[in-house]
Amino acid sequence: MPVNIFHTATRKKETFKPVNDGMVGIYVCGITAYDICHIGHARAAVVFDVVVRHLRARGYRVTYVKNFTDIDDKIIDRAKKEGVAFTDISERFIKFHNDDMAALGVETPTITPKATEHMDDMIALIGVLVEKGFAYAVDGDVYFAVDKFHQYGRLSGRNLDEMLAGARVDVNDKKKNPMDFALWKASKEGEPFWESPWGKGRPGWHIECSAMSRRYLGETFDIHGGGEDLIFPHHENEIAQSQAATGKPLANFWMHNGFVKINSEKMSKSLGNIFPIREILKNYHPEVLRLFMLQSHYRSPVDYSTDSLNESRAGLIRCYAALQQIKEIPEVSAGNDETSTGVKDYIDKITEAVENFDAALDDDFNTARGLGYVFEVVRLVNNSAIAGKNAATESKAAVFREAKKAFEHFGAILGIFRDDPDQFFANDKKMECGKRGLNMAEIEDLIKGRQEARIARNWEKADEIRNRLAALHVLLKDSKEGTTWSIE
Repeated sequence: MPVNIFHTATRKKETFKPVNDGMVGIYVCGITAYDICHIGHARAAVVFDVVVRHLRARGYRVTYVKNFTDIDDKIIDRAKKEGVAFTDISERFIKFHNDDMAALGVETPTITPKATEHMDDMIALIGVLVEKGFAYAVDGDVYFAVDKFHQYGRLSGRNLDEMLAGARVDVNDKKKNPMDFALWKASKEGEPFWESPWGKGRPGWHIECSAMSRRYLGETFDIHGGGEDLIFPHHENEIAQSQAATGKPLANFWMHNGFVKINSEKMSKSLGNIFPIREILKNYHPEVLRLFMLQSHYRSPVDYSTDSLNESRAGLIRCYAALQQIKEIPEVSAGNDETSTGVKDYIDKITEAVENFDAALDDDFNTARGLGYVFEVVRLVNNSAIAGKNAATESKAAVFREAKKAFEHFGAILGIFRDDPDQFFANDKKMECGKRGLNMAEIEDLIKGRQEARIARNWEKADEIRNRLAALHVLLKDSKEGTTWSIE
């Protein structure tokens, strides 16, 4: 099946056709490295991680470029407050970013360029725009003349009059038009600077992405992505300056993920509802956060809350419970049961779920629908006819072998199911006990006391201990091997 992608500029799904057969170039705007990453950064990172994973699974050779803005007003301001070099700030938060992404299971992009490493590229591109009459210099600053680029506003669906009325633009007497944006900024006293034909200064924010995408992916590449908040003005400005310079489209597809809301409110520093990734991961397994992100279509807003994360945890536990069953089934060579009618029906259903999962991802990377097929396989694994005590071992082995392959496929694309099931449940217990102020040693002692009561046939005491544990949301599972426990 072909891959269909919703193109922000046309506001409809279009069949994806790469610039070069079998190869895909993707550019996604990265962080401005002045603070730690929050839940909004996590969403964009996970969304485009899955996009890249799926395209690679479909056989494409993907070059994924995600930049770092390592020179910016916010970086300079923080450096001044802390009395350190701006590079100390940017390097610190790039490292924190990389640590957070690794914890989330986000694969490292093919190329992770920094703005400061591409000053020559940016100065050269600005020079082309000045030469072609799309930009002008004033007192060491260089601005892009928006009214010279007649396609301005097509990505965001706005016209210049609407933007002038509604957009927040800098009040600057140097500009010929309030909508004109800075390509190069003259340096102020005490600020870092680079030499240029227009004097000492540093680049504007928008020009860096145009320069870096061009360097690594060419003048026209396949997919440009980022958060919905970047459509205007950042991506609109990228298009204007790139296409004005080359006369060619910058990207054939524009993809944007939706906003993250916090308990139904817009996320903002003024509301104090910014949640750093590293703080969330103190209380939740990274795959819980990934699953939460992927349970909604990437273009839809997601509502972050403790309840929503707990729901995702419950879903992930169901998946790992199925994986644990698959892990524990004895290795049995394929026998007649593998082709018997009942077993074949299960295997066919698993195969169909995998095919439907792939079709959902082909349809604009619809992970929400795709996860429905993941849980279909979970239900098949947990079906009493296969998972029950009376099910034939060869039947279990045949179905579970197919289910294992399915989970490996799902996990490779969604970036989940990376843990051994036993380790997952051990970590979950430890994390949940920490969150709820429970003492694991005391729980183990109570379970031991219950086992002793059962051996002594003191059922009243055994039930009393079970009820005490249930009040703490500790769930017990008895088997011939002993008693295991988990946190509800």
